[in-house]
Amino acid sequence: MWLYVIAGVVLIFILVKSWLGNRGPNPFAVDTRRPPGPVVFDKEKKRKVIKNVFSPEKVPDKLDAIVIGSGIGGQGVAALLSRAGKRVLVLEQLGKLGGCCHTFNEKGYEFDVGIHYIGQLNEKSPSRILVDQLTDGQLQWSLMDNPFDVVVLGDPNNGRRYNMKSGRKAYAEELKKKFPGEDKAIDDFLSLVKKVAGRVQDMVILKMLPRPISRFLCFTGLLNLFSPFYRYASRNVTEVVSEFTKNKELQTVLSYIFGTYGVFPDKASFALHAVLMDHYMNGAWYPTGGASEITYHLAPTIAKAGGAVLSRATVEQILVNGDKRACGVVVRGKGMDPMNIFAPIIITDAGIFNTYEKLLPPELKSMPEIQSQLGMMRHGAGGFSLFVGIKGSKEELNLPASNYIYIPDTDLKKLEKNYASASADDAPQHIPMLYISSPSAKDPTHEERCPGKSTLTALSFTPYEWFEEWKNKKVQKRGQDYESVKSTFAEAMLETLIQLFPQVKDKIDCYTSGTPLTNSHYLGAARGEFYGAEHDLARMSPETTIAIRPQTPIKGLYLTGQDLFLCGFAGALSAAVICASEILGRNLFVDLLRLRRQVLQNKTKKAE
Repeated sequence: MWLYVIAGVVLIFILVKSWLGNRGPNPFAVDTRRPPGPVVFDKEKKRKVIKNVFSPEKVPDKLDAIVIGSGIGGQGVAALLSRAGKRVLVLEQLGKLGGCCHTFNEKGYEFDVGIHYIGQLNEKSPSRILVDQLTDGQLQWSLMDNPFDVVVLGDPNNGRRYNMKSGRKAYAEELKKKFPGEDKAIDDFLSLVKKVAGRVQDMVILKMLPRPISRFLCFTGLLNLFSPFYRYASRNVTEVVSEFTKNKELQTVLSYIFGTYGVFPDKASFALHAVLMDHYMNGAWYPTGGASEITYHLAPTIAKAGGAVLSRATVEQILVNGDKRACGVVVRGKGMDPMNIFAPIIITDAGIFNTYEKLLPPELKSMPEIQSQLGMMRHGAGGFSLFVGIKGSKEELNLPASNYIYIPDTDLKKLEKNYASASADDAPQHIPMLYISSPSAKDPTHEERCPGKSTLTALSFTPYEWFEEWKNKKVQKRGQDYESVKSTFAEAMLETLIQLFPQVKDKIDCYTSGTPLTNSHYLGAARGEFYGAEHDLARMSPETTIAIRPQTPIKGLYLTGQDLFLCGFAGALSAAVICASEILGRNLFVDLLRLRRQVLQNKTKKAE
């Protein structure tokens, strides 16, 4: 008995020391927020930041770190290190910075690529405090409409509609109105969602504790004993939802958010599902001024410390010295010969598959530790995007700042099977889920930037294999057969979009679309994934959590972004904090919470 007590005390001591130990500089030592300035509409001024093209003379001297990829996972960790006094170079292969946070223009219409809505950004939340610190309080956010999501089941013209209202009480009450007699099921389910999602930090803890301690917690059963998150990580969404209600329609509505992580409910971890539901429960936000504002206000933080964020810089290889330590990268600028750039720390936001299979020297790809990590991960679902330009303002077109999720049937398993088993030619008639929203309606400054122009975006999933035969063709020159398949998907999605928003039918000015190959070219997604490596049950297991850490088997090489933690803006940004914590040797989550407490205390004093 006493041996167990002593072992417990020793374990607690190790946990506290590991979790709270501080060795490096604190990026959150000072609150750097200042009153936000006006949104910048000067295109030339913005272009200098978000299209800062690589050239050798722009590479800073005496670099502390190089980051591959300028998504929020890459720029986020670069900004954190910059606030700790590090000189960081961020390299982006695309002509615009930001990864999934960039925008593009088509015939005068501005479209976002991957930022659709973000939860938990009220002014008191840790996420908001974090973003405010990384951008000196200059990145502003607009709250979306209430409801933030509208689920449409059945026929798109007159299907059943379910409004997802902001706030736990309103969320529950709206569901109860639609499903009389299911009050207890709804309350109990949402209670479980809160309980499981409230312990997502257990995933962070497993990644940040010494690996032997994390393994001990896992293999002794202590993790499942104390963590509701991991008790439900191995259970699929369909199984858990069906325990609360037998109503198929309610089951579908409680499962609808699977589109935000790209895995059908019978293969998805309930723990992840709960985190995403909880993430949006109190509403959703969109960057004021559009998604490009994220990079526009992050890049100066990096530059201020002597670093740089440069576009059109394709990293061809990670340099590794004789001691198997990453020491630099081979980068090629547009029209330039490749050059070597050196730094003691290399961080990759390019995804685990790109990093291990494409960027490492061939002799290192076969390392058992690397093959073991790759064996734990699978490629996520490929994504298909439709971007529609419409004549008229938000008010003239009556476009809501809400998302619409269209699901044609309550039998999700059947929908998935019919879609997956179809040929590429027939599949557009069996699209199982469609996400549609208006970026222009979400941004109150859009009319000033693009007067008389509105946009709608529709997203769904398509297997990479349906387009793989054209992968070696040049972008926009893949031939008529490719364009024909692509067009069939786009037209099917456009038809559904018009049925949901009939007021835009005669106002459509243009549309363009993107396949998984498009995502591969412009976003560097290995197989056209929206959310990086698959977020399935295996991905959410404690064994995978422990194995996939910021520190890779190559010394000096670190992972950040969606593949390190979870999908989306919040998941990739949290990964940046995990990665920076490892590099700086301190728990930045604890530092952030201390700063948050200070900020809230100061705000209370000013109000008195």
